[in-house]
Amino acid sequence: MKRTALALLATLAAALGLTVAAGPASAAGVVYGMDVSHYQGSINWGAQYSAGARFVYIKATEGTTYTDPNFGSNYTGSYDAGFIRGAYHFARPGSSSGAAQANYFLAHGGRWSGDGKTLPGALDMEYNPSGATCYGLSASAMGSWIRDFSNTYHAATGVYPVIYTSTSWWSQCVSGDFSGTNPLWIARYSSSVGALPAGWGYYTFWQNADSGTYPGDQDRFNGDLSQLQALARG
Repeated sequence: MKRTALALLATLAAALGLTVAAGPASAAGVVYGMDVSHYQGSINWGAQYSAGARFVYIKATEGTTYTDPNFGSNYTGSYDAGFIRGAYHFARPGSSSGAAQANYFLAHGGRWSGDGKTLPGALDMEYNPSGATCYGLSASAMGSWIRDFSNTYHAATGVYPVIYTSTSWWSQCVSGDFSGTNPLWIARYSSSVGALPAGWGYYTFWQNADSGTYPGDQDRFNGDLSQLQALARG
């Protein structure tokens, strides 16, 4: 029987005292993951872990009236399968204050714990799917809204939320520098991350495609697994 290239590599690595991990998660300097909601239906988390994914952000809430019906099963299932997971909140800045939405998020799955497997909650700031692009707010008012959410979340958990956004939307709708407090999760479907929103010199997560190896959107962590675990520990 012919030996595969992977088997030969494993043999060589063993001889050198090295470890070879299986799947995309073994790529140097990057950890692969995804973000999901109920739109992905039931997910086989064990299979996704075996395929190489190591982290996931799961939709928990939207505004102050909506909770994702699959959040509980996704949050528990991913954790049990070995994922480092976090919750995200889809912002509706035109409907209520940042503090009100942060508190709703915290009350419905968005809390953080420094167990090394729970990522800081994420605030999803993007184009309004059902109205004015910037939700009827000026850039300065939007910056104040985000600060209100961020400070409320930080006061309750001790960590600042990750901010998910695109450079195009942020440049049009937001005034303010959050780079000193909030990790950036940048959305850009391309082979490179491109220009970042004003203030940030680097990104923490990159959503680089809306489909691919894993269910939902495809994401990358800008670092290795130990650094991702450190982020989860706060």
